[in-house]
Amino acid sequence: MSAVCGPDAEAVTRSLGFDCQDVSPVVSFRFPWDLAEPTMPLLELLIIGGAVFALVHALRRHREGDPINLALWCASLVYLFVIEPPLYFPEWFGLEQQYGFIFAHNRFTAQFMADRLPLYIVAFYPVISQVAYELVRSLGIFRRRGAFTGSVAVAFACQVFYEVFDHLGPQLKWWAWNMDNRIVNHPAMASVPMNSMLLFASVSMGAMTYLVLRLTGGPAPDGGPRRGRSLVLRVLAAGVLTPPTMAIAGIPSSLFGGDDPDPVAQAWILGTELGLLWLAGAWIFVSHLRSADRGESEPLSAFTRFYPAVYLGGLAAFWLSALPSYFAAENGFTRDGTPIGSGLYALACFLGAALMLATLYRKAPATV
Repeated sequence: MSAVCGPDAEAVTRSLGFDCQDVSPVVSFRFPWDLAEPTMPLLELLIIGGAVFALVHALRRHREGDPINLALWCASLVYLFVIEPPLYFPEWFGLEQQYGFIFAHNRFTAQFMADRLPLYIVAFYPVISQVAYELVRSLGIFRRRGAFTGSVAVAFACQVFYEVFDHLGPQLKWWAWNMDNRIVNHPAMASVPMNSMLLFASVSMGAMTYLVLRLTGGPAPDGGPRRGRSLVLRVLAAGVLTPPTMAIAGIPSSLFGGDDPDPVAQAWILGTELGLLWLAGAWIFVSHLRSADRGESEPLSAFTRFYPAVYLGGLAAFWLSALPSYFAAENGFTRDGTPIGSGLYALACFLGAALMLATLYRKAPATV
């Protein structure tokens, strides 16, 4: 077996319908109608289109003197290319004992890195960071509460918008977790590792937002917004420094890991951290909106007004298409043998995201 396709990787990819021995090492393309599941090309359109929309919005704000959106969009890609290769190929980085084989994506229209990295996943990072940041910024939380509190709100917003996606993907064969991996993928909430729910869906995006704000939000020496080489270097630093914050946040549960892990203790710790995130996020949003001196919300851009609702509506449509198989599942698996996520947690996230959007549309001034 090659390092790219060990026994665990081969078993997981075969469960998705292909053999990881038969991959293109750099890039591969296939027709949308040849994909394994009809929702897959629609998902690509939703996410890649959103990334382009977000980039256009970020460039517009940069031209108007605010580099944060563009810095965050680019830092998301830096973070992606720092964090993803060791997760896909731990053998290449001497991390096989620490991580093991974690998961594999299915084959989408465009794929990179031995079919491990779909193009839509590249696009997903800037999409989710921009959706959460713009929602929090447009409500005026950053302006009124500061960078740290605003970044916690971003982490919460990412949780609710990310997990409606995370708890559906395995059922629809968008990807598959290696549930034989007891190092990283347990404990899990239904089919989703709780480490992923906390560290990837929230800690990373909140920390990256804070780093971007601190590193790129201040004025340049000439008093204007940062541009050029100074902005590029700070964006690189924000993306590179994000993974260590995830490691720090993962320390409490890791104390019960190692060669003899205690998944029950880890589940309690991770569950408590997720609960605290919900409490903190809800408190920030509610207290801000009830505050008499919160100030005016920011005018909504076209991206903020339309795309988060389109994203949430698209995921809702995918969930509706999956519900018959979800309700017919037995012992956590559909009749097709795919694992289901937590419908109750996904529903809570849908409700949280919908309430955020309803508040945004009610409070914000007219679109600019």
